[in-house]
Amino acid sequence: MASSVNLPRAAVETRRHEKYERLLAAAKGLPALKVAVVHPCDPSSLGAALEAASLGIIDPILVGPRPKIAAAAAGLEADLSGVRIVDAPHSHAAAEEAVALVKAGEAEGLMKGSLHTDELMAAVVHRDGLRTARRISHCFVLDVPHHEAPLIITDAAINIAPTLEDKVDIVQNAIDLAHALRIETVRVAILSAMETVNPKVPSTIEAAALCKMADRGQITGGILDGPLALDNAIDLGAAKIKNIRSPVAGQANVLVVPDLEAGNMLAKSLTFLADADAAGIVLGARVPIILTSRADSQITRLASCAVASLVAEAQRAKLALPEV
Repeated sequence: MASSVNLPRAAVETRRHEKYERLLAAAKGLPALKVAVVHPCDPSSLGAALEAASLGIIDPILVGPRPKIAAAAAGLEADLSGVRIVDAPHSHAAAEEAVALVKAGEAEGLMKGSLHTDELMAAVVHRDGLRTARRISHCFVLDVPHHEAPLIITDAAINIAPTLEDKVDIVQNAIDLAHALRIETVRVAILSAMETVNPKVPSTIEAAALCKMADRGQITGGILDGPLALDNAIDLGAAKIKNIRSPVAGQANVLVVPDLEAGNMLAKSLTFLADADAAGIVLGARVPIILTSRADSQITRLASCAVASLVAEAQRAKLALPEV
C-alpha cells in the first residue's frame, strides 16, 4: 500500500499538496463562505483571507482595529476597497464582535487572525457565545506527501485531557468532518501506545469503550477500532505482523489521540519531519472556525478555508433534510 512505501524525493515533491488541491477545487464549486476574520492585523493572516477570497472560497469580513488592518494591507500592497471592515479597538473586542456577527446571521464562519487562540475561543465558548450540545474540538487535516488520503488527527489544540464523555463528541466531530470532506468510508483508529487493553493504561480502556459505544449506536457514521498503536493504525504491514484483523487497522483516515500533548506532538512531527501540511479547523460550535498558526504556509491556510467551506456546506445540507 502506498502509505507504507518510501517514495523518492522527486516523487514526493510532485505529490505535495495534491490532497489540498482537491479540497480547494471542491470548495471553489461552492458559494463563497461569509467568514468573520478576527483581528487580521499581520500580513500572513490578512493575506491568507484575501487570497481565499480571490479564489472565491470565502467572503471575508475583517474585524479588528481599522488602522492596523490598513497597515497590514499596505504591507501587502492590497486593496481593501471592496472588503467590509468592522472596527474593533483590540483583539478581545474583535473576537466578541465576530461572534456577534455570527449570531446576527451575517457570518457563517470564523477565522483566526493575529490573536491568541485562547482569546478567540473564550468568546466562542462564553455562555452567550456559539456553543452547541456538542463538545468543541479541533481537527488537523494533514496532507502527508507519501500518504494516499487526507489524514485527520484529533484533538491536538483544544481539549487538554479529555474524558471519555468528551471523546465521544471528539470522535463524532471528526467523523462528521470526514464526511464533509467527502471521505466515503471513515475509519477511526483510537490510538494508544499498544493494541491490547491494559488496565494500567487508561487510554486503552477508553479506546475499547468508544468502540463498544459505536457498536451500540452512540457514535455513528464511522468504523472504529482501538486501542491501536500508530504503526498498526496506518500501516498494513505492521498490522499483519501483529495479526490484527480489522477494517480499520492499516488504513485509518482518522486518528484519535489520548490527549492534546500526544496529538500536538504527532501533528508537528509529521509537519516538520515528514513535510506534511496541517490545516486546522474547530468543530462543535454553531459555525466552523478556521484555526491557523503563524508558522503555517499559504497553501495550509487556504486549505483550512476550504475545509471550513465544505463543513458549512455539509451543515446546510443537514439542516435542509426533511424531518422524519
